[in-house]
Amino acid sequence: MRLTRGLGVEIVEAARFPLRDPRPATLVGGGRLSWLHDLVEAHAVEVVVVDAALSPIQQRNLERAVEAKVIDRTGLILEIFGARAQTAEGRLQVELAALTYQRSRLVRSWTHLERQRGGAGFMGGPGERQIELDRRRIDDRIVQIKRQLEEVRRTRGLQRTARGRIPLPAVALVGYTNAGKSTWFNRLTQARVYAADQLFATLDPTIRAVRLPTGERVALSDTVGFISDLPTQLVAAFRATLEEVLAAEVIVHVRDIASPASEAQAHDVETVLRELGVDETEQARRVIELWNKVDRLDDEAKTLVTAEAARRGAILGSAMTGAGEAALLAAVATKLGASRARALLSLPVEAGEALARVYQLAAVVARRDGDARVELDLDVAPENVERLRALAREHDLDLDFPPEDRAPA
Repeated sequence: MRLTRGLGVEIVEAARFPLRDPRPATLVGGGRLSWLHDLVEAHAVEVVVVDAALSPIQQRNLERAVEAKVIDRTGLILEIFGARAQTAEGRLQVELAALTYQRSRLVRSWTHLERQRGGAGFMGGPGERQIELDRRRIDDRIVQIKRQLEEVRRTRGLQRTARGRIPLPAVALVGYTNAGKSTWFNRLTQARVYAADQLFATLDPTIRAVRLPTGERVALSDTVGFISDLPTQLVAAFRATLEEVLAAEVIVHVRDIASPASEAQAHDVETVLRELGVDETEQARRVIELWNKVDRLDDEAKTLVTAEAARRGAILGSAMTGAGEAALLAAVATKLGASRARALLSLPVEAGEALARVYQLAAVVARRDGDARVELDLDVAPENVERLRALAREHDLDLDFPPEDRAPA
């Protein structure tokens, strides 16, 4: 129902049907069809939403039986995505998913697709059916969109490379739709990304810099929300957006802990992460769980959740009140440091340019300022070890990696 409300439509009736034996032709049996038909007629219903994946034949037969437009779960999500997409990239991704979905519907689903069309030349000779022309037009547009999205991916790759020249560790916010990712993003970055109590408020990725308690800056990205039974064509279409998740050193999984379905939603997010290539081992290494909306719990529920969060190493917080913000930033710093090499660096106090570059390349754990030199204890990401060594050679700095710490050769 929340998906349907996400489009702002009025719901006149909601019903749950047990389907022990789904009908290949109509999904539900004749009695349910009659009930639906009478309901549609009594309330002048324009759209019937089915929370399931319908085959083209089932959709066509249901529309004929109830005499109203029928839309399934995938079609509904596509409608919401179409209403939410703001950027050119987001609109392209939605259109690709919608066309892929529509193409599967072109199986004699509607009578206008069965007309024959005459013509000349290679653009459809005599006798070509309208369905074949429609399919060809969709295929051509899909090819065109994929080319454009490939250009988007190439541009993103260049932007990521450019960010690598002034390297900031990447941190991605992920979670079930409406878990509070964008509200947390705004709080941590002081940005004004659109955030609302609605499904799929964010479809387009946004990246901002955030400073950790160590003084190090990270690139924080807000991403599209996940959902149960996310249609495969949507996962594929939004791959360019979700590449920010794959590139992240740390993934913050924002959970709506006040939702009765919180555990099921968490499972759905973990499933999508696996589909993206972040397996269980990678999730254990890279993921921080942030249990959001703790302010919505009563005292008894908060006590139970607090104990469970402590047992599972999760962070309790509220994007609305700011509770848990310091703990989250500290956890991100700790997670980044876990895979990093410890380094000791000594440089002259007048080497200001080199010092500024060091702060870009590493997390400064401790700093000791003397009259002539500055001593730094550093945490260095594996990909920045060679950059730091090159900087030390260029400016003749004293750099050492203690043998007990693991530093790439």
